[in-house]
Amino acid sequence: MINKKAKESKAIVALVAITPLIAIAALVAIAALSFLTSTSWSRAQQPSAPRLQLSDPLPSNLFIELARVTNPTVVNISTSQQPRTPQRDPRMPRDPFFDFFEQFMGPMPQQRRPAQALGSGFIIRKDGLIITNNHVIDRADVIQVQLNDQRGELFEATVVGRDARTDIALIKISVPRDLPVAPLGNSSDLKVGEWVAAFGNPYGHGHTMTKGIISAIGREIDEINLFPFLQTDASINPGNSGGPLVDSRGYVIGVNTAIDARAQGIGFAIPIDHVKAILEPLEKEGRVRRGFLGVQMAPVTDDSAKAYNLPQKEGALVVQVVEDSPAAKAGLEAYDLIIEFGGRAIKTPSDLTRAVAATAAGQRSEVKVIRSGKERTLAVVIGEHPQEAAQAQAAPGSTYEGQKAPFDLGFKVADYSRRLAQDMRLPQLSDPKPVVIEVESGSPAARSGLSVGDVILDVNRTPVRRATDVLRHLKKDQRNGLRVLRGNRVILIFI
Repeated sequence: MINKKAKESKAIVALVAITPLIAIAALVAIAALSFLTSTSWSRAQQPSAPRLQLSDPLPSNLFIELARVTNPTVVNISTSQQPRTPQRDPRMPRDPFFDFFEQFMGPMPQQRRPAQALGSGFIIRKDGLIITNNHVIDRADVIQVQLNDQRGELFEATVVGRDARTDIALIKISVPRDLPVAPLGNSSDLKVGEWVAAFGNPYGHGHTMTKGIISAIGREIDEINLFPFLQTDASINPGNSGGPLVDSRGYVIGVNTAIDARAQGIGFAIPIDHVKAILEPLEKEGRVRRGFLGVQMAPVTDDSAKAYNLPQKEGALVVQVVEDSPAAKAGLEAYDLIIEFGGRAIKTPSDLTRAVAATAAGQRSEVKVIRSGKERTLAVVIGEHPQEAAQAQAAPGSTYEGQKAPFDLGFKVADYSRRLAQDMRLPQLSDPKPVVIEVESGSPAARSGLSVGDVILDVNRTPVRRATDVLRHLKKDQRNGLRVLRGNRVILIFI
């Protein structure tokens, strides 16, 4: 006991005797580490700890430490969507029962309850920026986030950007304090067999952690995702979607997104390298402008190689060139074998799909093809995928000019017009009425059930004919009653 105390005393003396120069160096090192860990997600955060060697034993408290550092960055997400009454085709006959019922009893009450869902996410910036799956928040009117801080507070989140093709979304909450951040790692150098842990909100059991290994890399699941998945046997259940998959050093290497319902222990995550590549456009523009080439492709088979005298079986065989597309303008033709795009080798049609999708619209790239046995290099200017461009143009309210409701009620109205009636398939009105053209997600209007395409008949029992009438008759600090025509039904909504 005396020897032990003596040793401890010597250790304390040694620590006290550290020179000021070493202390300064230690402070500089700590400051540098703090700077690196506080950099934004747009800079790839590189894991700095050395990898464990095969001969190194795993620390006994490995997963305890992972839970300690990761759980504070994980959030539970709950969403609700107000029921939408489908708009009936005015050309279809009405059920006479409803006419009889409403003649004597008034409009039928809306019985459906708001649809609710649960999911997960993780904080990537101390100001409340969160990564989750797009399918977690898709079409939600209200998005609420709960932190892992024992306070039980729910924070309403806004959607910053979303990308259905990769199933990634960015949402943001406002919290009057700095939040803990999950560091983003690298997924390109992952190996099968590495330990991982999945965090999330499975079946509503908040802040749950499961462990397992990377069981496969590069899984393509029936083209449901733009990039191949990571496969893990760490338990992933409904509610885990959007949560982080972390490696043994606490770095996020994937976003939990899907399971194979036919089996146990087969879950999938989006590799974090692909997620990091789209975060900047998601935050700046709210979406990803994905590249478009304009060709239909087929893999090279023994029959096609023999029939078309192809010198190799690797590449993407062009079977159709879309008229007036970037490919057509660049001179690509049917039966061209694409073997390289933008300096990347193309071995399969999927390789070309991913390479083009990862290229920004408007960027010039070189395409190497084999045509009639000879290699040719063509220059192509990549366009924007027409489907995504159309979706962006079709965003509610984006193509119509209207009036924004006051008092932060969260909706816009426009005067009734033939164009609106045609686009939204509205009933023909002899007396024009204002039309709802936009409802903000999570707003009082959304929570009340107001929908795009609703025709407003009166506000607080005062008939309205123009959009400006709606604004004039809305009252502050009170529930506003709106009588609206939805399809061929009249309903009451209170905002």
